Amino acid sequence: MHMNTKKRYLTQCILEDLAEKMVFLGGPRQVGKTTLAVELIGSHIPYSYFNWDKPLERREALLGQWPSEKKLLILDEFHKHKKWKSWIKGEYDTQKQHHQFLLTGSARLDVYRRGGDSLQGRYHYWRIHPFSVAELHGVTSPLEPGDEPSFTAATAASAFDALLEFGGFPEPLIKQNTRHLRRWHHERSERVIKEDVRDLTLVQDIGNLSLLAHLLDDRAAGLLSINSLAEDLQVNFRTMANWIDIFERLYFCFRIASFQTRRIASVRKEKKIYLWDWSSIGNKAQRLENLVASHLLKYVHYLTDREGWKTELCYLRDTSGREVDFLICCNGKPWFAVEVKSQERNISPHLLYFQERMHIPFCYQVIDERNVDFIKNNIRVMSVEKFLTAFV
Repeated sequence: MHMNTKKRYLTQCILEDLAEKMVFLGGPRQVGKTTLAVELIGSHIPYSYFNWDKPLERREALLGQWPSEKKLLILDEFHKHKKWKSWIKGEYDTQKQHHQFLLTGSARLDVYRRGGDSLQGRYHYWRIHPFSVAELHGVTSPLEPGDEPSFTAATAASAFDALLEFGGFPEPLIKQNTRHLRRWHHERSERVIKEDVRDLTLVQDIGNLSLLAHLLDDRAAGLLSINSLAEDLQVNFRTMANWIDIFERLYFCFRIASFQTRRIASVRKEKKIYLWDWSSIGNKAQRLENLVASHLLKYVHYLTDREGWKTELCYLRDTSGREVDFLICCNGKPWFAVEVKSQERNISPHLLYFQERMHIPFCYQVIDERNVDFIKNNIRVMSVEKFLTAFV
């Protein structure tokens, strides 16, 4: 499968935003942030690149020694500086007439939700995701919430098969070699845990964090029990909750909550957990569900970061145990629901139940089977690779 990294889905969006404010670009390690910044954005604007992990470049940046002929300043991993928020605020306020600032980092940079110096109003925040079926096909469908998703008829089977096996991170997806994938998994996990955790937290128990990363492979696409994980690793609940929070901030995993409404007796506490790199999940059914979750989260983040819509990815579960894998909602109102099945054409009774009870406008049951697309009881059953062409 031909891959063209010149067509990353955020390139034009970031170029437009840089004309107004700083841009913060967050995302998992090795997802392609530096390539996007240097090769794609940098091909349009004269730039200078500074990496926090290189002492000379770090020193030049902290001293504010910016090359006058370079319009764009790309600052990689500068969130590792303890006072980076106040530092970048000062640099931007004094230099914005001469320079544009693009900060990239493998940890969450949406700092206005956390304490410290307020940067609100000075930056746009983007979250870059792994490649998806739609991106590999060059399709973007930024619908207005409430519209019916539009699916591309062209076959997406080869892109879907590659993504399901090798994940959406550029390096293993381009190589498509299982031996390389195993080595890449090991090296990426080591770097996230030993380097990013060390640089950004006070956690010392690196050994147990490595074990936790492996445990999450088995628990992906399921309800997360922090108590169960804490017992397995013989730590207390608060420690385990903190470790999961750290993994989320470092874009290793993400959690989704159940949708709350008076129309059903929803469960409240349990969240489902998914991994940003679904290719490490051994069970194929769990990997398939995680792949769909990642595509939907990418779409939700795009609608939020690009269009400003208040969209959210949830799941449906009531106290009787009825469950549907995903619900996309906007401003607290259901938009469309998705149930993922390996190979099951019979309509899920749980999907029918929630559709009728909550008046969900659009409902989909997606299956890992080619050339399936029919509607029954107002629920559309379709091949998963075709369903995923509707997003970004």
